[in-house]
Amino acid sequence: MNPKLIVLFLSHILFHPVYSQNSDITSELYSTYDTYKEQKLNIRRIKHHDLQPLIAKHAANPIFTINKVGESIEGRDLSLISIGSGETHVFLWSQMHGNEPTATQAIFDILNFLSSGDFKSEKEEILNNLTLHFLPMLNPDGAERFQRRNVLGVDINRDALRLQSPESQTLKRVRDSLKADFGFNLHDQSTYYNAERTDKPATVSYLAPAYNYEKDINETRGNAMKIIVFMNNIIQKYAPGQVGRYNDDFEPRAFGDNIQKWGTSTILIESGGYANDVEKQEIRKLNYVSILSAIYTIAEGNYKDIPIADYEKIPENDRKLFDLKITNATYRLLDKNYVLDLGINRLEVDKEGKKDFWYSSRILDQGDLSTYYGYETIDATGYTIKQGKVYPKTLNTMAELEQINAMELLQQGYTFIRLAKIPLNALESPIPLNIVGSAYESTELQLQVGINPTFLLEKNGKPEYAVINGFLLDLTTGKGAFKNAMIYR
Repeated sequence: MNPKLIVLFLSHILFHPVYSQNSDITSELYSTYDTYKEQKLNIRRIKHHDLQPLIAKHAANPIFTINKVGESIEGRDLSLISIGSGETHVFLWSQMHGNEPTATQAIFDILNFLSSGDFKSEKEEILNNLTLHFLPMLNPDGAERFQRRNVLGVDINRDALRLQSPESQTLKRVRDSLKADFGFNLHDQSTYYNAERTDKPATVSYLAPAYNYEKDINETRGNAMKIIVFMNNIIQKYAPGQVGRYNDDFEPRAFGDNIQKWGTSTILIESGGYANDVEKQEIRKLNYVSILSAIYTIAEGNYKDIPIADYEKIPENDRKLFDLKITNATYRLLDKNYVLDLGINRLEVDKEGKKDFWYSSRILDQGDLSTYYGYETIDATGYTIKQGKVYPKTLNTMAELEQINAMELLQQGYTFIRLAKIPLNALESPIPLNIVGSAYESTELQLQVGINPTFLLEKNGKPEYAVINGFLLDLTTGKGAFKNAMIYR
């Protein structure tokens, strides 16, 4: 979407009476969030056992009803947490894909909010008019492995027709038993999505799934669109321009499409990327604020006045973001200079236990990347890409790395350091120099898609920037975000 159209759209929605009526509560929810944030879920790679003490805590509160509604293939309980007495039923389920936990965390923030003594009039309106049902972590076996699919290898979100997985059977049975009026299908998407034709990450993306190939809009789907327009307005206040809209082609196997068809107004929410938010804690907060605000407008019923046409004004999702984009760099090949853009992504590699990770970065694309964007972008006009050298002194132990002034070595053109014996359990280099073993031999740098990006950017023969395992370091100031370099045995 053209940036001028985005401005016009925002001007329209910010002064619509439905949005202005809810503005105060939304601002209060945002400003008081830390009061309700579940502090025991502060990393993305949460497990089923992390949730059980929290579920038990809420089970002891009589305002909640908690029932075991199924089991995963490996026998992990699936729990439904319900609250409220209203005739309108709202069903929220999360982590259908095991490596998509952001909304699971937000659900427990919302449960803390609902169990507090604050916002009494708003909560009274919600709980008198609605009955809320939460099914967090539908795929606990996948979460254990931090993988998308369940232990059967099935994508649960493509099992709505065959219903081979017990997790799928549970979701269908619960939806049918509740005959839910509204459903929130809560996911994570790649951090590399952007709002169409902008450099803004699609921090949150929405979809009111189609229920047929014709993409017809009945009252059920129309209500989902209205809620999405409302939630988009909320996100725009805190992440302007960072909302995307999924393609609505009908997928007959998908739960979202079928739940829409079965009569539940279904809102797909996808948590994407946000600058400097690796653990997605700011996005979690946006989930909390926007979902609670949506629940409140459903309770009030004022979403009905929102024009459906505004749904189509939300920019479509695109996938043109890199972690690091380098533009206009000079690369010398076979005695000739070329000008290249590089698109670099930092790919997560699981550590044992799947609770943490390290980065192994790759060049994802190179050439003319003028239609792509980066979370971090550097214009390398006038800079030449140069291969770094191996430091001539061999170290004996990992402990000796602590004595190394890595920035000083980078300024001298070194990007590798040799270690006589690399421990078998060492996965990554803790300093911004790649570690190599005694048998490592340096080869000429040849830029191509798929290689690990480690090189220097020189101007007038002097290294001014280093790219180490995809992390950009300014050698004149020492600044730059860095987590780990590589080990080559």
